[in-house]
Amino acid sequence: MASNPPAACCASGFKHDGTPAGEIKDISGVNTYITYPKDNKTPEKAIIFVTDIFGIFSNAQLLADEYANNGYLTIIPDLFNGDQISVSAMESGKVDVPAWLSKYQAPVIDPIVESTIKYARETLGVKKIGAVGYCFGGKYVCRYLKPGQIDVGYSAHPSFVTPEELGAIKGPLSISAAEIDTIFTTQHRHESEDILIKTAQPWQINLFSGVSHGFAVRADLSDPKQKWAKEQAFCQAVAWFNQHL
Repeated sequence: MASNPPAACCASGFKHDGTPAGEIKDISGVNTYITYPKDNKTPEKAIIFVTDIFGIFSNAQLLADEYANNGYLTIIPDLFNGDQISVSAMESGKVDVPAWLSKYQAPVIDPIVESTIKYARETLGVKKIGAVGYCFGGKYVCRYLKPGQIDVGYSAHPSFVTPEELGAIKGPLSISAAEIDTIFTTQHRHESEDILIKTAQPWQINLFSGVSHGFAVRADLSDPKQKWAKEQAFCQAVAWFNQHL
């Protein structure tokens, strides 16, 4: 596999401080967080943010705002219809990740991703779409990195990606990987490199030392090493979109 299924480490991490600047709208029955670049309500480029198992929560919203601050309309669909893993459940240690995941396989998630792409292109008039996928969301960046769907992809510590999904991408893909990761392991990272070479698409994998799965969205910002890695992973994503989108 290109990565293992999500596991307990997917439900660990730290909540970040800040006040989200965007708004949540009902888009075809799906709660969707939308945040615009400053002074530009009709951008031609957008990023679809495919979340981890925490769904639309403050860390993701604040990251989306930063993509908007860098010029990209950013859209986060609620993949789980309000049934995301909560931070309080995570902190209690009572999260049964495999049981929860069984409810949210591709037949459930695909239609939401597809409707978000359609909304961005047809309703908002976006010409080019990038996608970011954190943990759980990385799978869907690969699945939809195709002409007419997602033009450019970025994923941090991806989960549950199959070799077939990775090998079928038709656009540029950048990945941020953690040194300590039981899901996107060293073996899977090397296998992914071999697969990506065969796609003949532009690709990049950056490996960050001393951090664990989830660092790009749930790092402990009081730890300078984790804070630096999170910030550099974000810079990697923005630089990738600036180059290819």
